[in-house]
Amino acid sequence: MPTPILMPALSPTMEEGTLAKWNVKEGDAVSSGDVIAEIETDKATMEVEAIDEGTVGKILVDAGTENVKVNVPIAVLLEDGESADDIDVSSLGGGAAPSPTPEELQSAAPKTNGAAAPEKRPEPAPAAATKSTSSSEGGRILASPLAKRMAEQEGLSLSAIAGSGPRGRIVKRDIEKALKEGTGKAAPAAATIAPASVDARLYPPESYEAVKLDGMRKVIAKRLTQSFNQEVPHFPLNIDCELDTLLAARARINATSPKEGDGVFKLSVNDFIIKASAMALKAVPASNATYTDEAILLHKHADIGVAVAIDGGLITPIVWKAEEKGLKQISAEIKDMASRAKGRKLKPEEYQGGTFSVSNLGMFGIKSFASIVNQPHGAIMSVGAGEERVVVKDGKMEIATVMTVTLTCDHRVVDGAVGAEFLRAFKSFIEEPAAMLL
Repeated sequence: MPTPILMPALSPTMEEGTLAKWNVKEGDAVSSGDVIAEIETDKATMEVEAIDEGTVGKILVDAGTENVKVNVPIAVLLEDGESADDIDVSSLGGGAAPSPTPEELQSAAPKTNGAAAPEKRPEPAPAAATKSTSSSEGGRILASPLAKRMAEQEGLSLSAIAGSGPRGRIVKRDIEKALKEGTGKAAPAAATIAPASVDARLYPPESYEAVKLDGMRKVIAKRLTQSFNQEVPHFPLNIDCELDTLLAARARINATSPKEGDGVFKLSVNDFIIKASAMALKAVPASNATYTDEAILLHKHADIGVAVAIDGGLITPIVWKAEEKGLKQISAEIKDMASRAKGRKLKPEEYQGGTFSVSNLGMFGIKSFASIVNQPHGAIMSVGAGEERVVVKDGKMEIATVMTVTLTCDHRVVDGAVGAEFLRAFKSFIEEPAAMLL
């Protein structure tokens, strides 16, 4: 019997996504492992593989459709001897009409689990080169999600760029070529959009440009509002840490650091902060915890989420088991994940989970701030800039480089005393980094 292909859940928290592209069309034969579609989530663009073989009998959700809910039928796969006439759409998700709209499909709950959700492939496969220069199909410009974002950021018009990907699809290298050669007409200015929620008496439509919310920004808004206003009772604690010993140690290490590849390996202050956070979590196990309705989870390892700003929002790639890693390994992992995060190429398992978060705005000159707890973590530490301040030592005023950190705690799991113990331990590691070697 015809088998429905369901919108996959590419991560445990995914509720909906954008069906960015179909790599197959009705009538195409597919085998297990074939990449059949591209799905955009709030954090990344993922490729979806077929887990069975057959013929694509009907595509139910068009490419480009947003807010497609998980487990909704998006296509139908036929076995040998079956035809499109054998497809009963109403049995797939409650839709009675022979050709349901994407909106109807999104609201329908599937009545069959005849096919498991397609497996995911963590990273997009490179497109094969082709001589075709046509980048449109049926009036729609074919371009990868990354190429679209690059064109938008650089002010290029996709219609003026020849694609070198499959079926003339515009890919990253085509955008890079257009930028290098100076081709590609500037994209026309976006038409003024007046969202229904905007009061025209306060903000006339011609006085602003509305930027449509993408999936990432929607999810950030939803989860942080839920965390701050509804679920997590927050409270902040802050402490000042002197950095002079750490800065001296960092300078000595970097001065003797061997070359790696084409450059010189350098540690950052943030690398020391991640390591010190992990060591403090191990020194105060009660602070390395997650609240659930049934129990408090005391984690065995310090898995540190590092906040990275990317276009459209924020992502927290995780340094797993940071307490077991040296500064060099921590630094390399953060650099690698931050680079891939900005291209939205992280795998879900690289940014979901973790036990604790660090957000550092010191490089922007921010003296101190308090972040919102990133559930399911029990706390998040906000790091300000290191700056010269007057301190009193032995009754005398001296100049020291001081950094203020603020720990925002989920009071359900990290009490004030526990948070204070964590900060005391963190301060001791930061002010005497050699202690992290013990």
